[in-house]
Amino acid sequence: MNFIKRVFEGKIDDASHRQFVRFGKGEYGGRALLGLWKTKNIKIKSSFEFANDFVLFVANLGDVSFSGDIWSKDELDGLKGQKKAGKWVYKVNDFTSSQVKNFADKAYYFLLNAEQEGIKLKIKAKLPKPGKSESKVDDKFCQMEIDAKYYKYAKDDFFWDLPDGKKMNVAHKFLISEIIAPKTNEKDFAKIREMAKRKGKIIRTANVDGKEVKFEKDFEA
Repeated sequence: MNFIKRVFEGKIDDASHRQFVRFGKGEYGGRALLGLWKTKNIKIKSSFEFANDFVLFVANLGDVSFSGDIWSKDELDGLKGQKKAGKWVYKVNDFTSSQVKNFADKAYYFLLNAEQEGIKLKIKAKLPKPGKSESKVDDKFCQMEIDAKYYKYAKDDFFWDLPDGKKMNVAHKFLISEIIAPKTNEKDFAKIREMAKRKGKIIRTANVDGKEVKFEKDFEA
């Protein structure tokens, strides 16, 4: 289940919280972009926010082999990596679906690719710089092509609240009205900022075969 769906269903977890840490108070439009094109196969694209969700989605389809980089804030047992700009980076090959699931709670970002019969996943190797304006958000940071037999799973995960269609596009606006500081003895301001919760509203706007639908959800994550 992707992080936006978890927020809308009130199932917010640490992974959901991490998606909002970089935001201060304010309005952020054109975020968490999603697109689906249904032809012979199913093509889905997204901005970088869904990288982990795409990888986990593919891992749940079966035994898939992944390659690429895993970013983590903490050192990961059993993997060999190096520290860059305050993050641990691990290059992996033949990384299994089971390994993806095992490291899901510890990974900051899965920047992984995968390809086998009926499944093709490509995620760009470098995260976008923070502060990108709405017009510069890359809606093809993650690209996935899957066999039509997987359509139901993709629909239920990423487009669960939309009617069926051949072409779908979704954008989210985050309205952050309050930063809720944690009750802690922590003195490190950076850690306090990461622990603080964001409170506000998400506006989810979608277009399905030319028809627009909109949903709103108050949240605290």
